[in-house]
Amino acid sequence: MSPVSTNTIAQPKVFLYEASTQCRNWRFSVEQLAHIRATLNEAAVAVIRTKFETDEPGSSSNVSFLTADEEVLLVKLYITKINQLCGFFRFPEEVEATAVTYLKRFYLKNTVMDWHPKNVMLTALFLATKTTNNPISLETYTTHIPKTAPNDVLDLEFLVAQSLGFEFAVWHAHRALWGIWLDIQNLSDLKEKLQPDLYDAALNHVRASRLTDAELIYTPSQIALAAFSLILPEIASRWVATKQSAEFSSLPKFIEDIKVMITSHGHPPNVESVREVDRRLKLCKNPEKVVGSKAYIARKQEEERLAEEKRNKKAELQKGMDDEDPFGNVLAQKRGLVDYDDDDDD
Repeated sequence: MSPVSTNTIAQPKVFLYEASTQCRNWRFSVEQLAHIRATLNEAAVAVIRTKFETDEPGSSSNVSFLTADEEVLLVKLYITKINQLCGFFRFPEEVEATAVTYLKRFYLKNTVMDWHPKNVMLTALFLATKTTNNPISLETYTTHIPKTAPNDVLDLEFLVAQSLGFEFAVWHAHRALWGIWLDIQNLSDLKEKLQPDLYDAALNHVRASRLTDAELIYTPSQIALAAFSLILPEIASRWVATKQSAEFSSLPKFIEDIKVMITSHGHPPNVESVREVDRRLKLCKNPEKVVGSKAYIARKQEEERLAEEKRNKKAELQKGMDDEDPFGNVLAQKRGLVDYDDDDDD
């Protein structure tokens, strides 16, 4: 009998990030992102145009609908609002970065012509405080934000969570930057200790990357390394040279692309340009979302009709259950083979 081999086939190493939902479901190429946004925009325009024409034939001919790029510009403005609110509430870095990610992902499934970024941003931030274990009461949150009621946040919470695919875990570049920073301190040829202000400068570049599509295209470690390279390119290159695994073989090419993205697009949008986009949005917003419009009233009536049907079905089902004995029906008495009759006593 031949001996049983104890050799096992070596399994390829899978990095934790590569096994994450972020890597599988929320990472795209530049072309894929453009296609997703263009497709969403075209579909939304077609639906809204049809609704305009249904309400009033010919009314859509003079409407200037938003383009996909203009939608991105408006979302970018509200990313800067997240930063302001996090500063006001003193939320940690994790909350801000997570809320920004949620907002970006939401608009890969929806358009601003259906859902205005203001309330979506507020909901994404509130959701991020919970998923990162930094909760705040809804009353405290909405009380300190002008013209905001609790329902403005709660009404969209399920929609936002659903659009995220209920995938709340996010891998962030600022965490990767901290790891790189610690690892670089151990470089054998590092002549002097790096000052903390250099880390802060690199962190600012990571924050600037949140205003770009970087996190939807590149890995957190690539973004972090690019941010560090913008501050100390030589040390960053020496650190990369110490990494011999295939994971880092093509990183230098990505670094330059990310650095260009951060320096070119990692800044707040022009307020006047965004104001013009927002003005046009008021004219091309989905009428089903505009309170008081014919489409809004019709949608509400349809929702009420469906809800009434559901209530009626539930009531009928409940009535049928009430007619039955809650402890179950009494079993019919079975007669035996011999019928013992009391008449035999007579």
